[in-house]
Amino acid sequence: MVVESAAPASVRAAGVLVGLQGLAGVGYAIAVLVGAFTNTKGGVGNLYAEAGFFVVLAAAVIAVAVGLLRGQPWTRTPAAVLQLLFIGIAWYVFGPSGQVLVGIITGVICLVTLVLLFTARARAWAVGLHSDS
Repeated sequence: MVVESAAPASVRAAGVLVGLQGLAGVGYAIAVLVGAFTNTKGGVGNLYAEAGFFVVLAAAVIAVAVGLLRGQPWTRTPAAVLQLLFIGIAWYVFGPSGQVLVGIITGVICLVTLVLLFTARARAWAVGLHSDS
């Protein structure tokens, strides 16, 4: 029997971290838009499209974060998949891009979020096994 209960603290903490990742995506989209407005060489249509793409992606990430914070168990899987994808991005930022500090910070945030999503309480909550103790 599935019993409704609030998300564990680890899931809510993961929701906050995922929300920060979504806000970072919005910040990147804004930076791209600012670059489009200050671009004098033409080709700004591509920058508008890139900003729009990142706004859509960031909105999806923020939606997953809100779901985690509201205690919706289905959001745990998309959040975990996002973290695995973001670890790949962190690896690229760390290595080929040469931004070591940003890559390390991104990777650590992703790993911490994954650990929070896979604690024993988070796993039990996600499958509907809630204890009253």
